[in-house]
Amino acid sequence: MEADYVIVGAGSAGCAMAYRLSEAGQSVLVVEHGGTDAGPFIQMPGALSFPMNMKRYDWGYRSEPEPHLGNRRLACPRGKVIGGSSSINGMVYVRGHAHDFDHWRDQGARGWGYADVLPYYKRQENWTDGGHGGDASWRGTDGPLHVTRGEMANPLTRAFIEAGRQAGYPVTQDYNGAQQEGFGPFEQTTYKGQRWSAANAYLKPALRRENCDLVRGYVRRIVIEEGRAVGIEAVCKGRREVIRARREVIIAASAINSPKLLMLSGIGPAAHLSEHGIDVVADRTGVGANLQDHLELYIQMAASQPVSLFKYWNLLGKAYVGARWMLTKTGPGASNQFESCGFIRSEAGIPYPDIQFHFLPIAVRYDGQASAEGHGFQAHVGPMRSPSRGAVTLRSADPGDDPVIRFNYMSEERDWVEFRKCIRLTREIFGQEAFKPFARHEIQPGSAVQSDEELDGFIREHAESAYHPCGTCRMGAADDKHAVVDPECRVIGVDGLRVADSSIFPRITNGNLNAPSIMVGEKASDHILGRTPLPPDNAQPWIHPDWQTKQR
Repeated sequence: MEADYVIVGAGSAGCAMAYRLSEAGQSVLVVEHGGTDAGPFIQMPGALSFPMNMKRYDWGYRSEPEPHLGNRRLACPRGKVIGGSSSINGMVYVRGHAHDFDHWRDQGARGWGYADVLPYYKRQENWTDGGHGGDASWRGTDGPLHVTRGEMANPLTRAFIEAGRQAGYPVTQDYNGAQQEGFGPFEQTTYKGQRWSAANAYLKPALRRENCDLVRGYVRRIVIEEGRAVGIEAVCKGRREVIRARREVIIAASAINSPKLLMLSGIGPAAHLSEHGIDVVADRTGVGANLQDHLELYIQMAASQPVSLFKYWNLLGKAYVGARWMLTKTGPGASNQFESCGFIRSEAGIPYPDIQFHFLPIAVRYDGQASAEGHGFQAHVGPMRSPSRGAVTLRSADPGDDPVIRFNYMSEERDWVEFRKCIRLTREIFGQEAFKPFARHEIQPGSAVQSDEELDGFIREHAESAYHPCGTCRMGAADDKHAVVDPECRVIGVDGLRVADSSIFPRITNGNLNAPSIMVGEKASDHILGRTPLPPDNAQPWIHPDWQTKQR
């Protein structure tokens, strides 16, 4: 039970690192608490609402009561399975906006500007446009991670893009390429009709090498001797074992579990650790702080024609979709059904998009509960850069206890202003000519809900997490007292230890987090191997020429 590198967590970043480190000839042990990803619930894209709600695949975390959301406790699913959250997520692929990474760089994450990360996005991608346009020079075409586009066979999916155009927004052929802003086809991590998780893309090929192994175990703490991480203590098959790392221990256990593990090992805010009787190894106030997420609302419309996916929402329909997928890997089951999207700016003076839309040609909740109204469609909408910050803290010194998760959602006035805008702008898009043949009436919030107070009531009751937690082990300059890791992902104040996953994001990126999490694993691998990073790619992203004076 010893290797050059011990990686804690077989999630998006962990799988990528296992692949790259073993490819370079290093011996790697990946320690993962979850089990196999075999079976249709995970591998069939259309079944995405199932694994997220299954104890077998999900850590089952919930937030503490959120004071600004009527004291609701929100679900915070994290993947407990090989592939981590890439095995239970919605498979949406968004790199983030160029300016997100330039902001990281300017906040002290030197070497993580857009020009620096773009080559790693290209390295990870195996991209096909599916005949929907896009510029291949911005994309990677021979990486391990298959990125595809849906067939857009449903007329509602195409109507959403057209409605965006009619409302005066740009249409973009590739929001992951030169131009994020606008409406266009959505991308997904699927391949030949199957979920293409980090486990399928990276881990399984890595495990076929002799120098990479997977250990099932529940990691309790990092073993630190004389200021250096030398291994981890884990419970494997009911026995406590120490798994030793000859070179480094790498934590890639999620924005929830990575800070928890650091704190259990004595790395974190000294006063908080002392409270729980944990000896302080490194006093880092940033561990567990800076927690961020995306919140979203589902704006739902009833359809006047039977064109939505609701026609499959019965026993016979589901049997047909499942059987067709099992036999041919085609049909509705072969897509996550998020096939068109939009990224817009909420007002003039904002240089790049701060609102994202996921369009879905059915009115349904994330837990799979369909609207009682039958045929319909919806847009998931929410602000991208909320100023609210929360924290992950320890419940006790017992590694078996869930951490305390406080997102502190909607704690800033700007959150409310932005969310009201989200609702009104979505209504405007659904009111365009393109939806006239399909739209009957608004299901939720409902056309009676109009004033700021009424909208706030709806937000308080219905805002849901988009499941994008990040930021709890923030990357920054080595002399920044709030940073947890330096720009090479090394934990400040402890030797032989790195963190590389979404917890190191200084600020949340625009859109879904799976793509940037994998990118972190790709780039961290080069830092771990002591390689010169890939040469910067100075391609210039499109910014609306009139952003200072126009919202669209």
